[in-house]
Amino acid sequence: MSQQPQNPSSHSDALIEMRGVTCGYGDRIILKDVDISLPRGKVIGVMGTSGGGKTTLLRLIGRQLAPLSGQVLFDGTDLAGLDRQGLYAMRRRMGMLFQFGALFTDLSVFDNVAFPLREHTHLSESMIRDMVLMKLDAVGLRGARHLMPSEVSGGMARRVALARAIVLDPDLIMYDEPFAGLDPISLGSASRLIRDLNHALGVTSVVVSHDVEETFAIADHILFLANGRVAAQGTPDEIRASTDPLVHQFFTASPDGPVQFHYPAVSVAEDFGTEGRA
Repeated sequence: MSQQPQNPSSHSDALIEMRGVTCGYGDRIILKDVDISLPRGKVIGVMGTSGGGKTTLLRLIGRQLAPLSGQVLFDGTDLAGLDRQGLYAMRRRMGMLFQFGALFTDLSVFDNVAFPLREHTHLSESMIRDMVLMKLDAVGLRGARHLMPSEVSGGMARRVALARAIVLDPDLIMYDEPFAGLDPISLGSASRLIRDLNHALGVTSVVVSHDVEETFAIADHILFLANGRVAAQGTPDEIRASTDPLVHQFFTASPDGPVQFHYPAVSVAEDFGTEGRA
């Protein structure tokens, strides 16, 4: 029987839990029998090798992807038990910053941020105006409200998208590669905003990123995914001290380790010898 979200009055220190989760696409398994607990009120950096399951993790949390087995819980509620109305209500407690912003190109900065309020609330336009301007002010762009997406820089577009992600005052904000393609000034602004907003709003932030330096600077907790499993998790200092060869190779950017530079091939002698020329 379907259910509505439970009253979030409660619970454990974990906002998001995955219990024995296995998931994938078709016959390809991405995560296998993983147990994950993401603490509430913290900045959690999700890192790992390409194809290791980072974006899949975000899709599981938002229920765009259902696990093949196991449970995904948000604030104590198993997402699998929710009907459509309950799932949509739960998603309104989540904000998402897509890679490169994903702004609506035909809407102004103001209308991009106002969009979730107009879709999901019955607030008056005067109230929407005040809320949008407050969120834009929080990201330093109140004065840019009249601009179109084509008129703002990549870093500004990312900040507009962040204002849109927080306009419904979510409990969780998910960031998919928020530092990709940014110049050093914009990158520094983005990382500071993530940290400051997390503290000011009292939210939980899940940051998927390959940028080791910036992620370690703002994260309270690091989750490292590789080969369908949680290879390591803990504070940035604990991750730096990990003895796992793959974790060590990733964070030292070493060309030698479990991830090989050369794609598997026959021997050089065989390829360049008589047999290879036949």
